[in-house]
Amino acid sequence: MPYEGNWLPGRRELQLAMAKNWLVVLEARAKAWKVPSTEVAELQTLTVAAGAALAMAQSSERTPVVTANCKAAFDALIAKMRFIKSRWFLSPPLTDADIISLELKPKDSTRTPVPPPAAQAEADISRPGVHLLDLHLRPAAGSPPDPHRSDYGHRVYYGVLPPGGASGEAATGAKRELSKAPGSGDDLPHSRFTRRKKELFDFPAEDSGKTVYFCVRYENAKGEPGPWGPMFSSIIP
Repeated sequence: MPYEGNWLPGRRELQLAMAKNWLVVLEARAKAWKVPSTEVAELQTLTVAAGAALAMAQSSERTPVVTANCKAAFDALIAKMRFIKSRWFLSPPLTDADIISLELKPKDSTRTPVPPPAAQAEADISRPGVHLLDLHLRPAAGSPPDPHRSDYGHRVYYGVLPPGGASGEAATGAKRELSKAPGSGDDLPHSRFTRRKKELFDFPAEDSGKTVYFCVRYENAKGEPGPWGPMFSSIIP
């Protein structure tokens, strides 16, 4: 359908135009692509029916019944096109040029590299209960945003400092408590990864009153980390 003035084709016109184009392409390629002639004939019938229903719906004779009939005609046409596409258009011998001739988009086989994060992350802390801390994770203030795929999730590093610092088994055993205040995220002995925006930390009851230090950084899906965010801490309630 040609453009007239400021007229632009609607969704139905575009669907009908694609169906008609498929019929032109299949006239030359159906045998090579092993599309049965019965399927092409059914597509032809449904295309003609949809075109007639659309013409009626766009005329002065339009009624709710005519509109419903037009919708039904296009539903049947689109269902047939989807069936033909899934059965014969998604595997060889179709080339990218063949796919484009059908007004479809070829698959992009080029993988887009995902860079490591460049943004910094931090968190606000809330205290929902005894020995519980909720971290509300967010970008650090003033940090430039990353592409979405770079900031796949957060790696939260943390360490617990008892009053006076840990020594002996508390410092070297499984708990690996801190012997002094950490200078950077590298000094924090524990970490966990999360894709949530809020992460709950439930500390042992005996840790109440101790200081926990946190430092967060983004990771992409390959586990590549971004820069350290600012260090922050809280008394464990």
